[in-house]
This record gives sequence, structure tokens and C-alpha cells, in this order.
Amino acid sequence: MINKNDNERLSDSFVPPKSQRLPKTTEFTFTELILSIWEGKIFIIFVCTIFAASSVAIALSMPNIYKASALMAPVSSEGGAGGLAGLASKFGGLAGIAGINIGGGDTTDKTSLALEIIKTRAFIESFIAKHQLTVPIMAAKKWDYALNQLIYDEDVYDSKQNKWIRQVELPKKAKPSPWETYTEFTKLLSVSQSKLTSMITIEIEYYSPHMAKQWLSWLISDINNYMREQDKVEAQNSINYLTKKLDNIKNSNMENIFYQLIEEQTKNMMLIEVKPEYVLKTIQPPQVPDEKAKPARALIVILGTLLGGILSLLIVLFRFFSKKADNEKSIKDNKLKNK
Repeated sequence: MINKNDNERLSDSFVPPKSQRLPKTTEFTFTELILSIWEGKIFIIFVCTIFAASSVAIALSMPNIYKASALMAPVSSEGGAGGLAGLASKFGGLAGIAGINIGGGDTTDKTSLALEIIKTRAFIESFIAKHQLTVPIMAAKKWDYALNQLIYDEDVYDSKQNKWIRQVELPKKAKPSPWETYTEFTKLLSVSQSKLTSMITIEIEYYSPHMAKQWLSWLISDINNYMREQDKVEAQNSINYLTKKLDNIKNSNMENIFYQLIEEQTKNMMLIEVKPEYVLKTIQPPQVPDEKAKPARALIVILGTLLGGILSLLIVLFRFFSKKADNEKSIKDNKLKNK
């Protein structure tokens, strides 16, 4: 039998194979870590200073961006719906008696439709062309507040000769295409609608606070006019359709029905004409912003300096651990040589 003393001797003499041994870790104290950081304080301060100065330079080189915003409310479509769909909601039964299908009673939400149209390429390209916004969108680089004028990038646009001179690769040309201008404008435009109140917020960001406000006013006016013209055309087409069908009606009762339909659609035409804010009603009109929306220069400097501090601290700690590992390796090698 193996007694207790034999077990202790066996356990003391047992040495696990190398594959089962746990690797030795570099040991260090908290005091050593703090001292290593303190020794590298000059390097940390130097790196932080470089990053802080670079952050300040970057922040100051960024132009001010101003945001003009407007709060809008959907306009009720009661009595102002154009087209056959509007007639169907009130005179669908009468039209059915006459044997004429004027469409279902379901109508598209004009507000949702307008908010989608305002972001489409066709509408925005037409808006840019109408108000001649290609140059300020594509060539401006900042706003001179003292002179109250835009400063253009001379490598892109020669403002003295009114000529595009930018260097681009094919298939692009010196003059920006409508697609390029549309893409840049969508970066400036923001449209959102509250699910709780249905209120609509439209915002435009630009270098000039005055131009941001003006563009936003134009945009709201143009979308209202666009939706109005669409409904006018639809309403007129409805009247023409009913008038043409009326020529083929011989029954006096049916003629009265058609006259009522035409009268109702004529009223719709009048309502379309007299409503300046046809789809979007202004609650808070666009104003010239007094303060910039971005960049947040203080935040840029703080984050840049913080990044420099973290990076320099990691470098100092890396040097400390590397030096610690090298020292232990040297001690170990010396012990092996002495044996």
C-alpha cells in the first residue's frame, strides 16, 4: 500500500509535460504601471498637443453650415379633391344609376404624395433649373458673412467668366449634370413627418443662412403649386369627360345627374384656384437662422485631443510591457548561462 508520505513525494516529483504547462505571464505592479505612464508624460503631452492643434486647424477650416426649417400641417382635402376620385366619394351612386363608372371612392393622401414628390429626381431637377441653383449648389465652398456673398471654389467655377473649369474624368463633364446636382441637393434637404401629430418638418442646410431660407420658401411654394396644377388638370379632364358623355344622354333624369356631377367638379376647380397653400399649410414659416447648425468645433477639438491622449497612452503602455518582457527574458537567459 502507498501511504500518505509516498503520495506527497510522488506529487512533488511529478512534472507535467511542456504541452500541459501554463505559460508564465509578465508580472507587474500597479505602481510600476503608474510610474511608466509618469515617465512618458512628456511624450503624452507632446502627442496630445499635436492632435489638439490639428483638430483646431481642421475645425477652423470647415465652413459654417446654417439650417433653415419650416413647420407645416397637412391641408384638409375636403371639398378640394380634384378628379374623378373626388366625384366618386359624393356622386358614385348617381353615376352608377347612369351606367357610368367614375372610379372608386378611395383617394390617395395628398400630403403623403406631396412629401414623396418633393424628394423625387424629376421634381428636384425642375426646381433647380427653375431657380438656377446649379452654381451655388455645386461650386460654392463657403459664405462670406461680412460681404454677404458666396465664395466659389476657383478650381471648379470661374465666377468672373461664369464658366465651369473643374477637372473630372469621363463620362463627367466640366459642367455638372442634373444627376450630380440632384444628388448634392438631396444631401441638403431633410423632410420628416411626426407620426404622433402628423406635422411636417422641412429643412435645408446651406452655407448662406439667407439662401437656405429662400430656397426653403421656394420649395414649399413650388410643391403646393405642383399639386394644385396636377389637380386642375385632372379636374378639367373630368369635366371634359362628363361633357362628352352628356352629349349621348337622351334621358332627362340622367342629364340632371350629369349636370350635378359637372357642377360639383366646377366647384372643385374654384376651390383649387383660391387656396394658395393647397397641400401644406404653414405653421412656422422659414426664418433666416442666426446661429450655425454645424460644425461643432469645440466637440471636434475635444474628441481630437482625447484621441491623441488615448493613442499616446497606448504607445507608452506598449513600450512598458515590451521593456518588461525583454528584462525578464534577459534575466532568464542569464540564469540558464550560470547553470
